[in-house]
Amino acid sequence: MPRNSVDLMCAVIGLAWVGAVAAQGLEEDELALAYGDKSFVTIATGSRVPVTRAPAVASAITAEDIKAIGATDLDEVLETVPGLHVSRASIRYAPTYTIRGIGGGSQTNPQVLMLQNGIPMTTMFNGDRGSAWIGVPVENIARIEVIRGPGSALYGADAFAGVINVITKTAAEIPGTEAGLRGGSFNTRNAWVQHGGKLGEMDVAAYFRVGGSDGSGEITRASGSPAPGPVSTDYDAVDGSLTLSAEKLRFRAGYKLRDNQGTGAGIAAALDPASKGRAENLTADISWTDPQWRQDWGMGATASFLYYALTYPGNVMLRPPSATPPNGLIGGPNQWERQLRLSGYLTYTGFADHNLRVGLGRDDLELYKAKTFKNYMFNAAGVPVVTGPVIDYTDIQPHIRPQRRFVTYAFAQDEWSLSRDWTLTAGVRRDQYSDFGGTTNPRLALAWEAAYDLTLKLLHGRAFRAPSFNEQYGINPVQNGNPSLRPETIATSEAALSWQARKDLHINLSAFRYDAKDLIRLVGTTFGNIGTVHGSGVEAEADWELGRNLRLSGNFSYQRSIDKTSGADAGYAPHRHAYLRADWRFAGNWLLGAQANWVAQRKRAAGDLRAEVPDYATADLTLRTEFGNRRWEFAASIRNLFDARVLEPSLAPGTAFPDDLPLPRRSFYLQATHAL
Repeated sequence: MPRNSVDLMCAVIGLAWVGAVAAQGLEEDELALAYGDKSFVTIATGSRVPVTRAPAVASAITAEDIKAIGATDLDEVLETVPGLHVSRASIRYAPTYTIRGIGGGSQTNPQVLMLQNGIPMTTMFNGDRGSAWIGVPVENIARIEVIRGPGSALYGADAFAGVINVITKTAAEIPGTEAGLRGGSFNTRNAWVQHGGKLGEMDVAAYFRVGGSDGSGEITRASGSPAPGPVSTDYDAVDGSLTLSAEKLRFRAGYKLRDNQGTGAGIAAALDPASKGRAENLTADISWTDPQWRQDWGMGATASFLYYALTYPGNVMLRPPSATPPNGLIGGPNQWERQLRLSGYLTYTGFADHNLRVGLGRDDLELYKAKTFKNYMFNAAGVPVVTGPVIDYTDIQPHIRPQRRFVTYAFAQDEWSLSRDWTLTAGVRRDQYSDFGGTTNPRLALAWEAAYDLTLKLLHGRAFRAPSFNEQYGINPVQNGNPSLRPETIATSEAALSWQARKDLHINLSAFRYDAKDLIRLVGTTFGNIGTVHGSGVEAEADWELGRNLRLSGNFSYQRSIDKTSGADAGYAPHRHAYLRADWRFAGNWLLGAQANWVAQRKRAAGDLRAEVPDYATADLTLRTEFGNRRWEFAASIRNLFDARVLEPSLAPGTAFPDDLPLPRRSFYLQATHAL
């Protein structure tokens, strides 16, 4: 970390200390009022705790925040989180969540754990959340909670760089029935309806949405294509959810379909606007929770199921006919997965000043079917040779065979109030895998409430990322699986400060350093544990209520990560990232939201001799109003107001994609919702 960044951090902490002494007269309930719904998170401990005392660097984004941002999908919301940048992979233009410099340089994004209502959405083939999580709508999201840093002591695998929990709306957050329409650039269209109410003694929340987009059609170059052409980011979408709850019991079900899904810049560096994929995700979970099961005891249990399928009904072009006559290379790697997860926990508060939480679980994770269609075979030298028409090669030369993994785990956590102002959280989790063995991941967090308006935290934790099935068992002469792979590991130390500088001004600061080892990369044509990356950085965010009708918020992040294998910058992630938002309520029910996003200093990875990725800055405007006793709401948004050229880095060395990946230019959206 540069010396001037450290000096700046120390200076701000010093000012915060002085301000804290001057402002000790503020009452705790006044501070809670200033924080609002963003003052608590559940993601850090499994139970509701104030953000300031949470044993993690955490953020909460509410439904009102999402409206003010003017977001039309989840990725636009996550880009506003300090230390988190949303990039793109060339395949399907899938979003890549880079947290603190971790997550770039891959077509997949397995280092960030995605949860929906606390349930992992991880698919096993690539270890990420799968292609059904592209273009995720936000109308049914109640809040989003994000941990930046390790989370394996509580959540296990893949909580490596961070954890994102998307919490959907319950009946209490959907008063009655609401219908909505949205349309805009690139023939983007969405229609939805959601309802919250009662069915006898049971609370019911339901949501259904259909939509899609023709994609922006931005132009780029790929080595497998004879000339520049448009990226293919079109899709048709169906999303639905149902929540039933009664007292201590809750059932949830969710469905995501992305059909006629474009291949982005191509599955194998060949621009291919004609080929389409289909991704389907079905989830269900049932939970029982009783925080007062017995005196001093609480308990809960959850069972969840996930079905995921990725198919290419018409197969995809891997190389065009001009590169491999007469018909090109055509393939269709399809796979189907199912997962069953069982877990339970106990809490005990009978010891003075302690809040104990223990739990265990069992996961059954299976890629139960794979189909391989293609018109070629790899010869002994690993070179693809066209064999004729597309046929089923599943029994001849598959891309992977069915695989199954069992995980058994146990965890323990103690929140210990050392004194009125000091809290120590200690936790550890042991995961035992049926294929690669066990891993143990602890964490410690010390929080000091130095004053009503000032909290300091010191944190240290370890986390891991499990090898994906493709990395372990994939069959491809270019990228061979390795059954001997070990999990990636990371150790992270953090310091954080939360300061209510004034009743209307809240400031958060954090600094971090991590060491990531055994990173999984290709060694020639086979995956191996060879990567080591060291990173450090600082994050600052502020929220300022200038009056009843004007609010400013923003954040700034600086990070640097070094790849110890090459001694060079790890690449891809921005060293500097800033975000600023202003919300102005005027003329009664009118709200104008303006935001700016600046992404700077993205280095190339070692061996990539292209010029650095250009910096960019974008601005967005959203105008929203309500009338008819708030039964009608209209919104209009302009994204990328000044039509900036936005590029995300393509992978090193730049031979497959000489150009970087272009994102949409200026776009417009109109939205109307009506409470029926």
